[in-house]
Amino acid sequence: MSKIAIMTDSNSGITQIEAEKLGIKVLPMPFVIDGETYFEDINLTQEEFYQRLEGDVEIATSQPSPEKILDAWDRLLEENESVVYIPMSSGLSGSCETAMMLAQDYNGAVQVVDNQRISVTQYQSVLDALELVRRGMTALEIKEFLEAVKYDSSIYIMLDTLKYLKKGGRITPAAAALGSALRLKPVLQIQGEKLDAFSVARTKKQGVGKMMDAVESDVEKRFGGEKEQVHFAVAHSNNADAAAEFADAVKERFGVKKVVIHPLSLSISCHIGAGSLALACSKRI
Repeated sequence: MSKIAIMTDSNSGITQIEAEKLGIKVLPMPFVIDGETYFEDINLTQEEFYQRLEGDVEIATSQPSPEKILDAWDRLLEENESVVYIPMSSGLSGSCETAMMLAQDYNGAVQVVDNQRISVTQYQSVLDALELVRRGMTALEIKEFLEAVKYDSSIYIMLDTLKYLKKGGRITPAAAALGSALRLKPVLQIQGEKLDAFSVARTKKQGVGKMMDAVESDVEKRFGGEKEQVHFAVAHSNNADAAAEFADAVKERFGVKKVVIHPLSLSISCHIGAGSLALACSKRI
């Protein structure tokens, strides 16, 4: 069996410390803050990011440079026969397309997975890839498998504020003002390529209920109806206490013992701000 390295980017939410424990490589994503470039989990912590975000500074996401991607692959191939790279969804960033183009020069030694995941579902894809390595699959087989099941996941996110959607031009100032005046809590969804509107709630309690209803529908209609065959995850943007309570509610609602909790990747938090809660599900491989 050939030795296969698994690599992802920090949009997965996997920290450098976690990556070392898992035996994988995590490429840190760059952020441009007031004209300076920072790298997630290298010289930009979650705490520092939210402090800067609250300060209304200009924050923009960016792509890793081709040189950093190629250097990471070359280092991994010094000790491995192939690399499976799982970047964030091609529908949310151009970094996946860039990686696929760069991989063409590696004659199949680097397989880039475009399974349209991000954050906690991207994290699960990495764990799935490690399991597929243990099962003896080749790098190409792992890529094809993960892409074949790319729609077997969902994320629903309830926002605490409309400020950052307005700032990013994703809603009009008038819609943001009306929503804020009515204290509406938008619920977004990620299924496949895009971050889209899903619903609107008047209270946090109602928003939590809408997310759990949506996941229950996905489990029943898309994932075969067996909750034991689904990974459940709660994510948040600088909202850890509420996330812990939400995870307990998910366990009770679905009768499962395990619901993992992770911070949302900063690439999402950049566009939605602090205080959000998310519920994700992905079908077990």
